[in-house]
Order: sequence, then structure tokens, then C-alpha cells
Amino acid sequence: MISYLEFEKPVAALEARIAELRETAQGGDIDISSEIRRLENKSAELLASTYRALTPWQKTQVARHPARPHFKDYVEKIFTDFMPLGGDRLYGEDQAIVGGFAKLDGRRVMLIGHEKGNDTQSRIRHNFGMGKPEGYRKAIRLMEMASRFGLPVVTLVDTSGAFPGVEAEERGQAEAIARSTEACLALGVPMVASIVGEGGSGGAVALASAERVLMFEHAVYSVISPEGCASILWRTSEKAADAAEAMKVTAQDLLGLGVIDRIVREPVGGAHRDPAAACAALGKAITEELDALAGKPADDLRNLRAERFLRIGA
Repeated sequence: MISYLEFEKPVAALEARIAELRETAQGGDIDISSEIRRLENKSAELLASTYRALTPWQKTQVARHPARPHFKDYVEKIFTDFMPLGGDRLYGEDQAIVGGFAKLDGRRVMLIGHEKGNDTQSRIRHNFGMGKPEGYRKAIRLMEMASRFGLPVVTLVDTSGAFPGVEAEERGQAEAIARSTEACLALGVPMVASIVGEGGSGGAVALASAERVLMFEHAVYSVISPEGCASILWRTSEKAADAAEAMKVTAQDLLGLGVIDRIVREPVGGAHRDPAAACAALGKAITEELDALAGKPADDLRNLRAERFLRIGA
């Protein structure tokens, strides 16, 4: 059952009509297959045209869609032999940031990413993908381990931001995020980061400071959420759509600014309509980038990262 977004209501009405006709056709003697095909074509065209003209705010809604693939879905569909590693050896285990050894197309990698969860219970367990200091310190530990073993690092970024609670600040949230960003930049092995949903604030940058940053077609990446920006500038979150437009949060805008390096196409209607195809497209793109980076000396990789960040916005 597809969960429709507000701007998808015309498509929802057509697809509901198609479902009614299919049910009628099963128990009737009248051939209405041509009418069903006509409506299916009309629905497909409407969906495609709708997604070609999405506003930044609508893309934000797509990026947040609950049925969009999450970390565990990518592990199941494009990675093999995943061995999760837990704990930061300082405080505890944070399930908002998950990581461990894995294989991608036969290549051993260190896989790290945010997990939001897909139902109420799992979302609470994973803290809605909002990492705490122990999560970022775990990521640092895994990146350092990857360097020792000569394994490339792959990150999947999908968070509204790092957890803003008092207990996180008490345990050094800002320091942990800064150290994680530093660990990315200092890596002596290839690193490919992918913005697969929301890339929110420092909580995203801490896992995305790579020499190659990929981004899904309808993902978003920003220093603050549109609602947060609107609340600061206009004192109301109702201006979130205006904020999203001004902030340049879309993959298309960010590619032009040099913040990301490559856009990964999504199935028509977004990754939530065909998670398997979306996962396959991302897996192919990451593999291609890792192939291009393979064999580069550690100093060259660090220089690539430094150069790409210094070029942003130039």
C-alpha cells in the first residue's frame, strides 16, 4: 500500500480508479482492459510530470517518506556478509548510527550509516536516525579500523541532524561531530559518501566529508532543516517551503555549487515506489566511484578531499 504525499493526490485518485476497474473486471463480463490501460498510461505520465517539476519543499517531503529505503534495506539488497560492530569503547552503543564490515560487489568495505527505522518501535530504538556522541565516536573507531586494514569506507547519510538533547550535549556532541569530520578528512583509504534521504546539519557532514559525495535525485542536504530556518528567519515554520527554496537543498542545486559530485537517479515517483531499483542504482554508482579511487596513495586521497571542499561555492 503506497502512502501518498499531499502533492501526489491527483495520482492517488487515478490509481484508486484503476484499482476499482481491475476489481470490476475480475467479476464482470465486460472487457474494460483498454480503459484500464488508458488510465495506467495517464497515471504514469502524470506521475512522471509531477516528479520532473518538484519544488525543493516537495523534494524534502519525498526525502522524508517513511517507505524510502533505509540503512537495513541497502544492507539487504546491495551489500553482503555484513558484520555489525557496536560500541564506542567510551560510553555505550548508539543504534542511530550503524556500521561494520561488508562486501559490495565482492569488494570488502567498512559500511557506516544512519538508520531511522521503519515503524514506531524501530524508530524509537534507532532514535529516528539522530546520532548521539557515542554514535559518532563509534564511526570514528570504525573509520580508523578501516584505515588499519586498508578497507575503503562507504557511508549512507540519512538524518534530520544529530540528536539535540541535553544528555548529548553533556557527553560532548559538538566535539564528537568535529572529530568524526576530522576522521573522514584524515582517512588514508578511499571514502564514498551517499546522501540517500535527509542530510541534515553537522550530523550529516560528520559522515559525508569524503572525496566523492553522491546524492539521490530527490534527497536533500542542508545546514538546517527548512522548518528550523523558517523559524529563525520568519519566526514561523509555515515558511518552510520558502526556506527550502532559498537554502538550495536539492541535489540539482548542490551539484552546481560543488557540494556533491554526482546525482544518482531514482525510479519514477521516488525511491519509495521501487526500493529495489533505487538500491541497485546506488550500489552501481558506489562501485563505479570505488573503482575510480582504487589504488590511489593515501596522500592523494587526502589532497582530493581538501581540494573538493576548498572548491565548494567557488
